[in-house]
Amino acid sequence: MKIIGSDYDGTLNHNGIDDKKRQAIEKWRDAGNVFAIVSGRGVEDMMKIYAEKKFGCDYFVSDSGAVIMTPDGTAVSEVRCDGDVARPLITKLFEVGCDSAFVHTAFPCSVFTKEEDVIKKDGIPFEKMPDIPWFTQISTFLPDVESAERVTATIRELFGDKVNPMQNGTCIDIVRSDMNKARGLYILAEHLGAEYDDIIAVGDNVNDRDMIAEFRSYAMENGVDSIKALADYVISDVTELIEKELDT
Repeated sequence: MKIIGSDYDGTLNHNGIDDKKRQAIEKWRDAGNVFAIVSGRGVEDMMKIYAEKKFGCDYFVSDSGAVIMTPDGTAVSEVRCDGDVARPLITKLFEVGCDSAFVHTAFPCSVFTKEEDVIKKDGIPFEKMPDIPWFTQISTFLPDVESAERVTATIRELFGDKVNPMQNGTCIDIVRSDMNKARGLYILAEHLGAEYDDIIAVGDNVNDRDMIAEFRSYAMENGVDSIKALADYVISDVTELIEKELDT
């Protein structure tokens, strides 16, 4: 048994998910292997995508590795960050230019600084943000990549003993300090009784760095240069990866 851990945005969903990709995934799974999506997106988001796109998948490794679940809703693993850090962390995010914080916790919690966003997106104004008991991930967005890089560095400097901020373009996903996509794949492999050599990672952006560096890996041609330089192979799409791995 082998495990493919595939990023979603820009990787599996590069130029859409066509029947060729669906058939390749099913061929992979029919051979006794596992196909997992490893994403910064939350479980609820991935469930919606899975229902709409109708591709085969065995596990969602969501929240940048912090939550693992099967498509039928069976929980495998959840790594929570202490809620005590949430308020000072979100406060700092807003101080340095963010205007939203999407908190994956026990209840819906999307916090905004702008009143129009609170109304439009059914969110919570910052001044009324409730106490957060724990979170698996906090996500925010910046207007450009340079701002996201700056804010990521600031959060790492101030809160790096408690959280791990990972930039993905203009988005920043923040999880517990010991979590990332590679760690999520290790947890999944342990759950399945798989070995290190059974894990294959594929991605396109800097938030995929940990799993690309850790395992036998593929980078997308459309990906950032630093990830392509780090990967063992560069491919045009996930179908190419599956065909290569099934031939070995």
